Parts: sequence; structure tokens; C-alpha cells
Amino acid sequence: MNVHTGRQPTAAEAALVDSFVDRMGELPGDAEIVGARDNAIEALKTQGLPSRRVEAWHYTDLRTLLRSIPAHDSAAGTNALSPVITGSAIATVSNGVALNAPRVEGVEFTKVGDKLADGSMIRHLAIRDGDDAIGQINAAYVTDGWSISFADGIELETPVELQNVQARGQGHVRFPVTFGKSSKVTVIERQTGGEGEGFSTSISNITVADDAKIIWIILREHSAEATQLAQFTATIGTNAKLTVYVVNAGGKLVRQEVHVLSKGEGSDFQLRGVNLLGGDSHTDVTMTLGHLVENTTSVQIIRNVVTDRARGVFQGQIKVNRIAQKTDARMACNTLLLSDDGEFDAKPELEIFADDVACGHGATVTEIDANHLFYLQARGIPESDGRGLLIKAFVAEIIEELESEPLVEALEAILDKWLAAHV
Repeated sequence: MNVHTGRQPTAAEAALVDSFVDRMGELPGDAEIVGARDNAIEALKTQGLPSRRVEAWHYTDLRTLLRSIPAHDSAAGTNALSPVITGSAIATVSNGVALNAPRVEGVEFTKVGDKLADGSMIRHLAIRDGDDAIGQINAAYVTDGWSISFADGIELETPVELQNVQARGQGHVRFPVTFGKSSKVTVIERQTGGEGEGFSTSISNITVADDAKIIWIILREHSAEATQLAQFTATIGTNAKLTVYVVNAGGKLVRQEVHVLSKGEGSDFQLRGVNLLGGDSHTDVTMTLGHLVENTTSVQIIRNVVTDRARGVFQGQIKVNRIAQKTDARMACNTLLLSDDGEFDAKPELEIFADDVACGHGATVTEIDANHLFYLQARGIPESDGRGLLIKAFVAEIIEELESEPLVEALEAILDKWLAAHV
């Protein structure tokens, strides 16, 4: 619990409360939703933003790092963006407002704003625990998003792209998504915005039913002045597979949480992370994974490229329940440090209560190998191009695990764009 008694609120904390008072009459919700919003803002007022004293936020002292909160800007909206993959079905939220939904057979889209208004979103506004600052802020301010249900047995050849576009000001959205039994779907969650200071929260809650095969890709390309606090939570059913890619390539202050529960025997969770960190940015990826039943598997691989004065964080916690025998869980965090002023903190954790498991974790930090760079230069490749090739090889190894060529090309294009700006 993060309790600060008898202290003055920071400028950001005061701005959050003032913003709630200013907008509370505009926020959708029935009486129960309004009560949940009030409880969330009261918890935030009582506890304040988490500091380094809170273990889960030890490397991302939000009270210190979050110095200001921009006001909501009603004119910050935009139209839907062109999709990452041609032919994708696009569901856009712009400046906290859901735009038109696509028509896809076997897929039901409902605006979160409508579900807030009729009270049916109430169960999604539950706070994870006392240190859930993202849940508190989002529950207080959420205005819209997309609630999506995929039918049993559906197989989509092209992705569904969820766009959350926040150009400036404030925006707070949710994406509750249910995947039916034996469904096979790729979803691209695209977090982006224009130039300028922005503050946004986004929470995706997904349920993966038995035998489903789901790929969920989070792409983040915010401006160098933007702050985003995001959360992804999932439960995985029997013999289901969930593969999550997190690609961070922008934003001044970013916290991406991933919380997964493997509830079905034979379930498999795969996490791949790519953090491209430059300037004076601070990016935190925090994961918790619970293996709750027998015969489940998971692999998490995080690749980080750090340059300039950027700082990155990866916290990964795997818990193996007492009855979760035959669990196979692996975790690795690998960092390429390109600057003496850059920093990356890795905190892998294992809590194992079963005795018949295969679990392990590891973390490495390195710089570009001078011999490798010399080899490329000796063959006529300029130093800057050689550095780019070596960095790309370091990251592309896990991007190329995706079986979809258009997806691989799209992610490599983001990598190339970042390299051109920072290397």
C-alpha cells in the first residue's frame, strides 16, 4: 500500500484531482459507475502517486517523474489513421472518443462509452490492488474505447487494429476483449499521437477461451513529450496460446504493465518485448505471470536498445502455484547499451511453490562488439551503417519469429525509422 499521510500533493497529483472535478459532469456512467469513479479518485487522493518506496514502482518513481498533467483538450481529436497492415479492420479511439466501428462477420464491437452509460462496464473498473495507480487513474477518467467479442471458431486472415490516438491533452480508454473457443485472431493495439505534451492511460482486459490461438501486438510511437500509463491483463484457457509483442519506440515517460494468468491446462503464454529508447525518455515494462494449473508453458524474451540519456526498466515476475506441476517457464532480458549516459534496470523474479517444474531466468547487458563492427567496416560498410545493421540484427531476431511476413515488415519498418533518428 502506498500511503502518504500529512503531505502536500505534488503538482501532478493536484492537477489530476482538479481535472476530475472539472470533467466529472461530462464523464459517462450510471450511479454505480459514478460511485466507482469517486472511489478511484479518493484512493488516488489518499495514497498519491506511487514512489520508489512501493516495490512494484521502485524503478519508476511516478511522484518524481510525473511533474505535470496537461488539461483535457477537446480539439485534440483526429480521424482514423492508415492501418499498419493493409486490409486490417480498424477501430479507432481519438482523444478518448470511439469513432465508427468496422463490420467484421463474427465480431461484435460495442463502444465502451455506451457500456459505461448503462453500467455494464462496472466489473471492468475493479482496481487490481492498492498500488494500481494505472487502474485508479483510468477508472476515474475513462471515457470510451471498444468492447469486442470474437465468436467461437472464428479465423481472421487480416488483423483487427485498435487505434488509440492522443495528439495532446488527456485521454483515457479501455479495450475489454473476449476471444471465443478455437478462435484464431491477430490484434494490433496501436498507441500513438502527434507532437506535443500528452497524458493518457489505456487498459486492455482480454479473455482467451479454450483452444484459441491469439497474437496481440502493442505498438507505441508517442511524441518525445508524451506520457502514457498502460496495462494489459489476460486469462488463458485450456490448450490456448497467447503471444504478446510489446514494441516501445516513443514517449517521454511510459509504463506498460502486462499481467497474465494461465488458468487452463496446456495453455502457453509467449511475451516478446522490444524497447527502443533514446533521448531522455524513461520506459518501464512490468510483467506478472501466474501459472495456476498443471502442464502450462511460458517464454518471455525482452530486447532493449538504449542510447543518449534514456533509461529503461524490465520487471518480470513468474509465480508457480503449488498445484502447477510440470510448469515450464523461461525468461530472458537482453540489453544493448549504446551510451555511457544510458541506463537499464532488470529485475527478474521467480516464486515457485511446486516441486516438479523447469523454470529459469537471465539478464545480460552488452555494447556493440568492436570486432563485429570492424569486420563490417573492412568490407566497405560505413561505421554508422554497420552500427545500424548490428542493432537491427539484435532486435530482428525475435521480430522474425512472427509467421506473418506483413507483420514482420511492419515491425522492421518501425525499427528502421527509430534507427534513422537515433543512430
